[in-house]
Amino acid sequence: MLNIEEALSDAASLALEFIRSEEEKPVAPYRTPEQLLGDLDLSLQEKGLDHDEFIQLIREVLAFTPKTCSGCFYNQLFGGRDAVATLAEILAVVINTSMYTFKAAGPHVLIEQEVVSRMCRKVGFEHGDGILCPGGSIANLLVMAVARNEAEPGLRETGHSGRPMTVYASSESHYSITKSAGVIGIGRANVRQIRTDPSGRMDVDALNRAIAEDISAGRLPVAIVATAGTTVLGAFDPVADIAEVAGEHGVWLHVDGAFGGSVLMSGEHRHLLAGSEKADSFIWNPHKMMGVPVVCSAALFRNRAHLSANLYEQAEYLFQTEDDELNPGTRSLQCGRRNDAFKLWAAWRYHGDEGYERKVQKQFALARYAADRIEADGDLALTFYPESINVCFEVAGKSSEQICQSLRERELAVIGYGVVWGHRVIRLVCLNDALSTADIDDFLATVKAIAADLPPGENDI
Repeated sequence: MLNIEEALSDAASLALEFIRSEEEKPVAPYRTPEQLLGDLDLSLQEKGLDHDEFIQLIREVLAFTPKTCSGCFYNQLFGGRDAVATLAEILAVVINTSMYTFKAAGPHVLIEQEVVSRMCRKVGFEHGDGILCPGGSIANLLVMAVARNEAEPGLRETGHSGRPMTVYASSESHYSITKSAGVIGIGRANVRQIRTDPSGRMDVDALNRAIAEDISAGRLPVAIVATAGTTVLGAFDPVADIAEVAGEHGVWLHVDGAFGGSVLMSGEHRHLLAGSEKADSFIWNPHKMMGVPVVCSAALFRNRAHLSANLYEQAEYLFQTEDDELNPGTRSLQCGRRNDAFKLWAAWRYHGDEGYERKVQKQFALARYAADRIEADGDLALTFYPESINVCFEVAGKSSEQICQSLRERELAVIGYGVVWGHRVIRLVCLNDALSTADIDDFLATVKAIAADLPPGENDI
């Protein structure tokens, strides 16, 4: 039977093998799901494996696992690897705390309080509160449930009155907003998709009209969601202007800063979130631009009473400390909750605000460099000069979807496409600050070479 010391030794060896393989071959071998099922024996069986068989199977699984930390991964809004945060993540698994009570988590409750407090102050919530969540979608769900309860007092105790509710988000907002509306009883059809300007930012006049129309029709506006860093273009809704509309109509203002919240770490770029201190809530994913291992997300509230008021349930078998400030489970959707605070705290303590400012500056610099190179290249077409770190572009006369697929199949890069103003475009996310301008040059050259081998294609939807 494998003991913990042997297991950790094996894990270290396998992890180092995987990291070294990133340097030698930064893109994992391409396989379809059917091919993977043929190459790997993933079946669960009556009889277990001996040690050597088990290690070999794990090694084979790792060999086909996407290498999201390599310099050739541009596909999602996360990438790269922070050594300090990785160290703390490994230790969090070993200590195996659950973040519902001080009794179970000890100093890690105080650590979470520190990171939440620091994040609140960065947003402008000087006396705010928050909780770490398993991803931005759950953080948005939590916030929208709180906003719904605040819009209709008594709902938490007695249920929905039946008055139609509405939520307002830009047409470029994250899909979790619509999903959450369906989960918490507002209804997907009652999410108003507000149009955006050519840069992908919410049209504030259109927002104001939509709210006024709904109020006149007897509907109850629950929340406005301002997106700070849209998924495709990386655009930032004008939070300060939206806050004025929210104040005029008395509607909860939520900022979905899952992607772009980290610009608050940069003195040069934090203006993109001007007005965030006027919001009622804010979510922020350090596993994106801050490079903390996935997942690490925070739901932050300007009024520190909102979490407890909407989530508190008495459970004497669990909460046995008099001070509920030390029982995060009273302010969380979850009971058992993994320790995501430790890796964020460790990395932030090690790098400091100054280190994260440099990181964000590097990400923006890489995006500007890529955009400038694309603009200067007659074979490439820049979709829009980036507001943040997403660079969208096309190759003249070639299908963006086919280019992305060919790059993956030929094991050269992993990158996705998005739709902007009716066109499929390649989306280059300059998030991994370990990259250099030479890496950007190599990537663009690779894209052009792949495109040259493809037949003519259309990007119109």
